[in-house]
Amino acid sequence: MRARASDTIAIPVREPVRPPLIDDLLAYAAIVPITAGALALLFWSGAPTIFLPLTLIWAGAIVTFLSGVRRGLSFRMPDGATLAQLAMMLWLFLAGLGSILLTGAQAFGAATLLLLAAYVSLAVLDPIAARRGEVPNYFARLRPFQMGLAVLSLALIGLRVGGFV
Repeated sequence: MRARASDTIAIPVREPVRPPLIDDLLAYAAIVPITAGALALLFWSGAPTIFLPLTLIWAGAIVTFLSGVRRGLSFRMPDGATLAQLAMMLWLFLAGLGSILLTGAQAFGAATLLLLAAYVSLAVLDPIAARRGEVPNYFARLRPFQMGLAVLSLALIGLRVGGFV
């Protein structure tokens, strides 16, 4: 454990185990366009071709946004960001940016796989980070379901892009 810097102050923090309802709604609202895009691509035979890249770009933008959330949360650590926090932030940023660039290059399969990896990592690692105090407590409950919805949606998109459905 690192020694606490001498020029720090202690601020008591109380975090709810469950966030306010509006926070839950906004968290899931970010995933709705991904799910809507997946459903449209699967069940709407006349879906415009723009739906696939728009859905993937949105999913990449959300991952990139969440990299900023992770970086912002790391600033609250009393002794500075941990290596795990910085690695997760960098991974999410590069995955989000990479998926957007791959979508622009019309490499939809590769973009979908990269996004799947990013969302799975959030679903698995955010609850661990919550137990370590690196993210809010409620991420332990929120992320598996929120990111699980994104993973399911992206898996359906992957099946569609791969020609399996």
